[in-house]
Amino acid sequence: MKAMQEDGVGALYKKYEELKQRLEQEGYFEEKHKQNIPKMPKVIGILTSQTGSVIKDIINVSTRRNPNVYIKLLPVPVQGEGAAEKIAEGIKIMNEKKLADVLILARGGGSLEDLWPFNEEIVAHAIYNSEIPIISAVGHETDFSISDFVADLRAPTPSAAAELAVPDIYEINQKINTYQNRLRLSLIKKVEIMKLRYEKCISSRIFKEPVRNINDNYLKIDTYVKRLENVIKNKHKEEQTKYIELISKLDALSPLKTLTRGYSLVEKDGKIIKSVKEINDGDKMDIRFIDGKKQAQILS
Repeated sequence: MKAMQEDGVGALYKKYEELKQRLEQEGYFEEKHKQNIPKMPKVIGILTSQTGSVIKDIINVSTRRNPNVYIKLLPVPVQGEGAAEKIAEGIKIMNEKKLADVLILARGGGSLEDLWPFNEEIVAHAIYNSEIPIISAVGHETDFSISDFVADLRAPTPSAAAELAVPDIYEINQKINTYQNRLRLSLIKKVEIMKLRYEKCISSRIFKEPVRNINDNYLKIDTYVKRLENVIKNKHKEEQTKYIELISKLDALSPLKTLTRGYSLVEKDGKIIKSVKEINDGDKMDIRFIDGKKQAQILS
């Protein structure tokens, strides 16, 4: 069985696949090169035909979602010879003059040949080099063009592109009101908690009778001081008793104590003589009595 196809479409599709593969290899489709779409853009730039339903749909959706958004249309041909160059030039002008916060590149559905300007390499380069984020909305939901892959975001239809570019101000207001209510309830709860803490503090004896609390603490300190004084006195008494006992023991062992009982001590050269073997005939010695001492000499 032989397949049939429209004359020229097969060649265009082959050219489309070859360019897509080459640009993909060169990194034109990588996520790291894609920019984020601003959450609250003030100016929406539109590159499309100034006639037809596309621009009307975008304006209707955009103004419905946010009446304050400003739309700038730069009319460009969306099909036919020279359209790709005009589209690329429009993207360049929008960037050089900084005319918008986000760009929508759009056209309605059509055949591969009708959509071909958006598959041209010059358009792919312009989208890739754009400093303004670009949303590509070319054709119907099932149509995919090179511009869809290079753009920062793809929308299935022009109306969907407007929804992606323009936030719903009414939904945002509703969220703000919800957050305000949550904050208000949170503050009310916080105030109630602080009020309970305040009342608890006020009802505390510390706040009701501050002087009494001080006096109670003073009495506690006075009690602690008296206890410490008693401990010191008892310790001193114990140490004094031990000292007296030691003095008594030392006094009882003192050789001078024996003199009171009628004994005397014999000393030679300052040393007490304990044996006759320690002295010789003619040695001079001191005899110590309770009331003094006398010198004596050994005769025999």
